[in-house]
Amino acid sequence: MSTWVDVAPAGEVPPGERRVVNVDDTLIAVFNIDGEYFAIEDLCTHDGAPLAGGVLDRDQIICPRHGARFCVKTGAALTPPAYEPVSRYPVRVQAGVIQVYSDPVA
Repeated sequence: MSTWVDVAPAGEVPPGERRVVNVDDTLIAVFNIDGEYFAIEDLCTHDGAPLAGGVLDRDQIICPRHGARFCVKTGAALTPPAYEPVSRYPVRVQAGVIQVYSDPVA
């Protein structure tokens, strides 16, 4: 069943930071980019490594294992060795709480 899942109070994820939440056994990384929230699956499509521990460069997350870059806003793979996008998820702020939807954007 698809639902909105609480991530954290909005004040706990400042610009340039991220929070990872487990939603139905899928790790989802929620990023604050200049006051807007974006969510992608925390999984490099190149080798399955977590992405959230990588360096955030503006709206791009750099995989800490092999350096592939992904756009946090769209999920697009931007540089090799990754070629497939990561799943992205809807995010909203409801009553001061960041929430992510349990189903990815089609």
